[in-house]
Amino acid sequence: MNDFTALLESADHGHMTSTVYDTAWIARLGELDYDISNCALEWINEHQLEDGSWGTSELYNYYDRVVCTLSAMIALTYRGRRALDRKQIDKGLIALENISNQAENQMTSDPNGATVGFELIVPTLISEAENLKIISHQGDRILGRLQKKRARKLSAMGGAKVNRYISAAFSAEMAGTDMQEVLDLANLKEANGSVGHSPSATAYLAKYVQADSGVLEYLRGVITPDGGAPNVAPFDVFERGWVLWNLALAGLDTPEILHLCQPQLDFLEKAWKPGRGIGWAAGYTPKDGDDSGLVCEVLARFGRPADVEALLSYEQERWFRCFEHEANPSVSANIHILGALRHAGFAADHPAVMKILQFLAETRNASGYWEDKWHVSPYYASAHAVVACAGYAPELVKPTVAWLLKTQRPDGAWGFCIPTAEETAYSMQALCVWRRHDAEAVREALKRGADWLREHQDPPYPALWIGKCLYLPELVVRSAISSALEMEKKGE
Repeated sequence: MNDFTALLESADHGHMTSTVYDTAWIARLGELDYDISNCALEWINEHQLEDGSWGTSELYNYYDRVVCTLSAMIALTYRGRRALDRKQIDKGLIALENISNQAENQMTSDPNGATVGFELIVPTLISEAENLKIISHQGDRILGRLQKKRARKLSAMGGAKVNRYISAAFSAEMAGTDMQEVLDLANLKEANGSVGHSPSATAYLAKYVQADSGVLEYLRGVITPDGGAPNVAPFDVFERGWVLWNLALAGLDTPEILHLCQPQLDFLEKAWKPGRGIGWAAGYTPKDGDDSGLVCEVLARFGRPADVEALLSYEQERWFRCFEHEANPSVSANIHILGALRHAGFAADHPAVMKILQFLAETRNASGYWEDKWHVSPYYASAHAVVACAGYAPELVKPTVAWLLKTQRPDGAWGFCIPTAEETAYSMQALCVWRRHDAEAVREALKRGADWLREHQDPPYPALWIGKCLYLPELVVRSAISSALEMEKKGE
């Protein structure tokens, strides 16, 4: 309980570790603000990996390594003046070559693993790196082919503009220096001076389009004391929503805890737009089905009014969408909307519920698990599917429970690439919910998982969430860990 007390008291604008990609964009600012630019450049210097690449260090994700390595080398080329900077660029070039050679199959076979805006952002970085003579002309290699794909996609917009009302603004740097006509500059910025609450998109605007006091003030506010910058800032709805969801799942309802929850619930209620839902931050203009599903369920769990009509506005022919104009549906968004519908009292035979269950049946793979475009680990979507479906369609997730039990590591942990506290927490949450169906089948797995998690619950944690690069929302992960341990303890 003490963990959740601290989490509820800490939840505010959003706690996220710094990312190479966003920090590298701020490092480019130079004379616009030498203080934050130099701090960011020093951070980039200090975070090159042993193989010469940049990106999350704990696991290897091709998309993350490509976008981070390119952006870091470009920043060092523009701003670096020391012999060390040149050596780092040379090491990065060797690493990028190795990544590109391995990436052909990975990037074509794993659409769910792609970072946000990858096909539009990387081509601008490639063109820039070619012009700076960092890399040779890519031609028909996979990174070169992405340049042609970007040109086709932007041409297909048919005169539509990118502004703050659509999620594409989050990746406004995709316009580069050659396609800025796609930007609706008069309607691009949010009230806080940012472009899409994205430090990288905002730094792009400041450096290559127009800089004003609001833009620079936003960037100064997101730089951390060590010089890094997060992938999103703020994300105050996302953080509060997940902390409260994990708390509710654990069933903690003491007067002290409920008292601390009230201001957070008030914040979410105030940020909710009737008929439209909510986005990842109160001041972020686009609303989405994923955060709306999460927050709607949270409000219902705590006895607050839930605007289900807003959720139904995300309904499509075969699934529920996350954002307008999205390229492919999100499994987790449908799972979280399903959870909200269940807590709003929708019966299992309601058409909206049946639509999502059918979508999940069609997208679950032969091994019994789901993958999602917002998280690199299948344990995230799969565990949440068990939580949402156990009260609706337990047979649908029975193979998922079997997969969870089968893939537990000998030491008690779970992890698709490496054992992690986050993935172990998700798996334990799912198995704790499944106890109502078969307590004996999961008892030993939960005990072993809890033993491991208690020993590995403290940070640092790897970045497993997918944005424009991989990122880590720290309080969200900590709340999942605390929830899992509390749930396991209650079942002893």
